[in-house]
Amino acid sequence: MRKIVVLFDLDGTLVKAGGSGRKALNRAVVQLHAFEEVCSTFSLEGRMDRQNFRLALTSAIGRAPTRREVRAVEDAYLKLLPNEVRKAVKAGRYLEIPGVSKLLRALAKRKNVLLGLGTGNIREGAHIKLKPSGFLRYFTFGGYGRDGRSRAHMLRLAVGRAETLAGRRVSPADVRVIGDTARDVFAGRRSGYKTGIVIDGYGDVDAIRRAKPDLLEPDFRDTRRWLDWILR
Repeated sequence: MRKIVVLFDLDGTLVKAGGSGRKALNRAVVQLHAFEEVCSTFSLEGRMDRQNFRLALTSAIGRAPTRREVRAVEDAYLKLLPNEVRKAVKAGRYLEIPGVSKLLRALAKRKNVLLGLGTGNIREGAHIKLKPSGFLRYFTFGGYGRDGRSRAHMLRLAVGRAETLAGRRVSPADVRVIGDTARDVFAGRRSGYKTGIVIDGYGDVDAIRRAKPDLLEPDFRDTRRWLDWILR
C-alpha cells in the first residue's frame, strides 16, 4: 500500500501557545544574562529553536555564543516553558487552529497515512507545548529543532524516521509538509515535498503568497479540501 507522510509544523499550524515559547526564552536570557525582552531584537518566525537560542544570545552578549552557553539557555528555557504554557491555558491564550482537530482525527483513521511533526521546536519543547491540546497521541515520529543543519534537513530526517516505521522508502511526491510560514514552503520544496499552508498562523501573508505553496487555506475548517490534497 502506498504510504503518505504528513508533517505538521507546531506553532501557528497545530496550536497557538499564547506566546509561551517567546516568554520562556525572554525569561531564560534575563536569568542568565540580565538582558530584557531579547526576542524583540529578531524574528522567531519559522526558525529552528537552536537558531533562536543563538540569535537571542548574540543579542544579549554581543558575540557568537559558545555551545555551552547555548545549552544553558536551552536548559533554562525548558524549565520555564511548562509554567508559561500553563499560564497561557489559564488565560485563554492557548488556542487550536480552527479545524485541525477534525483533520487529525480523519487522517489518523487512514492506514496509508503516517502522521509526524516537522517543527523547529526541540523535541521536549514541542511535547510541552502540545500537551494541553491532546494532539501528541497522533504523532509517532517527527523532526525537531535539534535535527540537522536546516529546516529542510530536519524534514528529511523526519521522513527517514517515517520510512523506518513503514519499512519501506517513501517517494518525495508522497510527502506533505503543512505549516504557516514561507520558510515551511521553501524547506519542503527543497526536498521535493508538497506544501500546504494556513494563513491563520504566524507567517507573513505576503511572503507566503510569494512562496507559492501547493495549497493555501485560511485554516483547516474545509476538511474535505485538505484531505483531497493530502491523499490524491
